[in-house]
Amino acid sequence: MGGRVNEWIPVAGLVRPRGRWYTMLMARKRTTPPKPASTPIKSRPAGQGDGEAADFDHVVGLIDAARMRGFAAVNKAVVELYWSIGEYIGRKVAAEGRGQGTVDSLAAYIRRRQPNARGYSSRNLWRMMQFHQAYRDRPILSALVTELSWTHNLTILGRCRSVEEREFYLRVSLRERWSSRELERQLAGALFERTVLSPVASSPAVAEVHPDAAGLFKDSYLFDFLELPTGHSESDLEAGLIEQLKEFLLELGRDFCFVGSQYPLQVGGRDFAVDLLFFNRALNCLVAFELKIDEFQPEHLGKLEFYLEALDRDVKKEHERPSIGVLLCATKDQDVVEYALNRAASPALVAEYRTMLPDKRLLRRKLREFYDRSRPDAPGD
Repeated sequence: MGGRVNEWIPVAGLVRPRGRWYTMLMARKRTTPPKPASTPIKSRPAGQGDGEAADFDHVVGLIDAARMRGFAAVNKAVVELYWSIGEYIGRKVAAEGRGQGTVDSLAAYIRRRQPNARGYSSRNLWRMMQFHQAYRDRPILSALVTELSWTHNLTILGRCRSVEEREFYLRVSLRERWSSRELERQLAGALFERTVLSPVASSPAVAEVHPDAAGLFKDSYLFDFLELPTGHSESDLEAGLIEQLKEFLLELGRDFCFVGSQYPLQVGGRDFAVDLLFFNRALNCLVAFELKIDEFQPEHLGKLEFYLEALDRDVKKEHERPSIGVLLCATKDQDVVEYALNRAASPALVAEYRTMLPDKRLLRRKLREFYDRSRPDAPGD
């Protein structure tokens, strides 16, 4: 055969064929006139416009949904595997009484038989046993753990001291779809202690109009991500929350959608503005946040109720439910809040915000006192 058609030489990181047929091809390309610039572009075949793209997006959505179900199925299978291994180790340790020796022997055996397997060190196998022992007698919780990743489960297992605290973080992690990083942040911020010790303060109208709202709001919000100075103003607080909107939405919880800041309201001939306005998909209503950098005062509530009335009359859509207001202040006296909310006619809540992590030792001590008072055999007042 004439010419070496299978020979290649590198050119600037690429390869180029060399031979007689290649020389002839290049010569032909040099003598072929280029196509005129006015050559019309071929039109799309019928049905390949925006309408078809919308139809194809449905298929892409099906693919994404199937992929997510696949991830969830794999995660569930992994957690169930670790549960079974933990159950086996627990029985083995109880029968032999060797404890760590049994776990070490099993880890070495897995390394010999499955050299490419990862995650079966002595330490991880011991955690699997602890994982099974923590939930084996609690069928409701054992069903919840398979819905979370192994990383989530290890974090909750290692950081939570009581069954109640574990259940709290299992349920909230699932509801809010927290990442493992967000779970760590909420644990560091002692969300469980703050929630147990200070249930959210709300007016009677909240329970009447939005019976599910109490579980979606907090009594205390942690804004440590803002890094605000001690003497910050309301405008500093608002600007920081807008700048860190992603973190703010994570702290608020799932289903909150941002509408606007300093949202304008016109009543009569006067202009007003809501500090922050959100929409909650689960409650199907607008949520107005009023920011106060000082202690709660009863007159603050009147202004918030005025805003809620204006929102319901002029902004709320017909299919939406009545708006909710959240008065977010630096501090509050619980008795003053209770008195103020008791006669409030609008769905309103009062909550605190914190710019730094609370003293966890104090929270732990108060939590122990709370549990002591909650015991059936505790002495009455």
